[in-house]
Amino acid sequence: MKIVVLMKQTFDTEEKVIVDNGTIKEDGVQFVINPYDEYAVEEAIRIKENGDAEVVVVSFGPDRTEDALRKALAMGADRAVLIESEQPYTDESFVSAVLAKVVEKEAPELILAGNFSVDNGAGQVAIRLAETLGINHVGAVTKVTLEGDTVFVERDAEGDVERIRTKLPVLLTAQQGLNDPRYPSLPGIMKAKKKPLERLSVSELGLDDISVRTTVTHRYNPPKKEAGEILQGDIATQVETLVKKLREEAKVI
Repeated sequence: MKIVVLMKQTFDTEEKVIVDNGTIKEDGVQFVINPYDEYAVEEAIRIKENGDAEVVVVSFGPDRTEDALRKALAMGADRAVLIESEQPYTDESFVSAVLAKVVEKEAPELILAGNFSVDNGAGQVAIRLAETLGINHVGAVTKVTLEGDTVFVERDAEGDVERIRTKLPVLLTAQQGLNDPRYPSLPGIMKAKKKPLERLSVSELGLDDISVRTTVTHRYNPPKKEAGEILQGDIATQVETLVKKLREEAKVI
C-alpha cells in the first residue's frame, strides 16, 4: 500500500503574530508542521508499522518547508516531495490543483491530511483534491481501521460520533483525538537526512491553465476589546437603549 500525506508548514501556535502594513512578519518566527497534519503523519506511520506500506509526505511552499518535511521523515515517513514556491499562495483551489498533480502521479491507495490548517483555517484543500481525483473522502476523522480494501472510520460530528464504512482509494482528514504524534528519535533524525526529498516547481507540473481565484487584499489585527456597558433603568428603558445602540452605533439593525 502507498499512503500519501498532505502536509503544510505553519506558524508555531505559541508564536505571536505581528502584522505590519498588511504583511505578516516572519523574522525569527518558529515554523512547525501544521498540528492537524501531524496527526495525519502519525496515523500513516502507524498503518505502515502494522503492515506493508510506503509513506510519502507532500507539501507546497517555500524552501523553509523542507524542515517540516525532514521532521516527518524523522518520524518515520519514507520519502518526501516539495513543490517549491516562494509566493505564499492562499487560494485553496490553486493549492489543491497543484497537490493533485503530484498525488495523481503517486497513485496512492490512501491519502491523509489535516482537518484544516491553523493559519488559514479554511479546511478546503484536501476535500477539493479528493473531488479533483474523483475519490471518496471523510473529514474530521478520529479513528481509522483498515481491513483489506475496506476502511472503517469514526469521525467527529459536532460532539457525537459518526461511523462510516468506505473503500480504498479514499482521502481522510485527521481531527484532534486521532492519535498522539510521536517525537522523532535521534536515529530517526539521522536517517531522515539521507531519505529522498524530491523538489518540483509549479511550472514542471504543467498547470499553465490553472489560475488563482482568490487573493488576500489586506490583513489586520482585530480591534482592541473595550469595556462592556451595563444598561440602566427598567426593562423597557433598557430595551429602548439597546435597540438605539444597535441601530445607531453598531449599525447592525
